[in-house]
Amino acid sequence: MDARGVAQLFDQWNGALRSGDPDQVVALYSTNALLLPTLSNEPRTTPAGIRDYFTGFLAGGPQGHIDSRSLQLGCNEAMAAGTYRFRFADGHQVQARYTFVYVFSDGRWQIQHHHSSLMPSA
Repeated sequence: MDARGVAQLFDQWNGALRSGDPDQVVALYSTNALLLPTLSNEPRTTPAGIRDYFTGFLAGGPQGHIDSRSLQLGCNEAMAAGTYRFRFADGHQVQARYTFVYVFSDGRWQIQHHHSSLMPSA
């Protein structure tokens, strides 16, 4: 995996968001993934919990955009961290910090850990 490949993993995830289908999003996470979501205080540790979060999140029609990205690449794992923002269908935006940890397992890249937290106010 190189930097371009990691960027494509985000694009794939963002495309799943645009689909509006929580099952497409959940399919990108490993079965034992941890999601610490942007707009919920509840850690999601199961596919059902991750699906529950994205069902509500996707209802707003979010589109993500990376503002900054730092990468660490390893053997069968990659980490991307930085800042991103979501623009929702009603026009409002949310800015957040993120970390994605990807692992290569079962013949494909999967999200093992995803932490997203709102940017602190100035």
